[in-house]
Amino acid sequence: MIDWTSWLDYGFMRNALLAVLIITPLFGLLGTMIVNKKMAYFSDALGHSALTGIAVGIVFGMQETTISMVIFAVLFALLLNKISSSNMASTDTIISVFSSCSVAIGLAILSAGGNFSKYSAILVGDILSITETEILYLTVIFVMTVLFWIFGFNYLNAICIHRTVAKSKQIPVKLMDNLFAVLVALIVMLSIKWVGILIINALLILPAASARNISSNMREYHLFSLIFSVFSGVVGLIVSYYTNVATGPMIVILASVIYFATYIYGRKMK
Repeated sequence: MIDWTSWLDYGFMRNALLAVLIITPLFGLLGTMIVNKKMAYFSDALGHSALTGIAVGIVFGMQETTISMVIFAVLFALLLNKISSSNMASTDTIISVFSSCSVAIGLAILSAGGNFSKYSAILVGDILSITETEILYLTVIFVMTVLFWIFGFNYLNAICIHRTVAKSKQIPVKLMDNLFAVLVALIVMLSIKWVGILIINALLILPAASARNISSNMREYHLFSLIFSVFSGVVGLIVSYYTNVATGPMIVILASVIYFATYIYGRKMK
């Protein structure tokens, strides 16, 4: 008989569980606004920019590349916002160009001398390696996000509904856009080491997209997104332990199953 609590005997699994319980609510919360603002390409580009952030840190001889990733991602996010608002080209085209360029530069620097293999782990992440200090950093970001959501959600929602009307109501549209972009950049960069570049965008988008399939109001939208995100994270962690599969991909698989189930259910209800 399988002991379904045996995984809690290991310290690294308990740390991973704490990290999941912090990261997944953040993804569920931010994902709702990312989906509403049609920023899926934006968050994906941020994830890919991590490679360039690491490369920049190495070029400058930094021992801790997380700092360089965060700095680069924040600047990258602000630059994307600035250029996207200029209306010189469609937003998805601009983001695609920046993302492609960023990935190419990062890969070129990191692969010099055939050394990319030691950075390949960041592609899929390893949440089992998270430390108590890193969990503390995530907790600080979690508190910052909740405070930002309490005071800024109505502004962000108004901007999503109608930017021009929001401006007429004296809402600082550009400031809120930039603050939200910076917040997404911080969370993506501080969690990408454990989630992975290739799948972090899926964890941001899938729970919110699933919630949107079956929600009839904003309260349900946020509640379902949080539930789906946390459920996928916790169950994915446990299943990955017993199946010996990487945690990040397993979480995404479960989130994908939930999305398709809610999509079918939502269509039937309509």
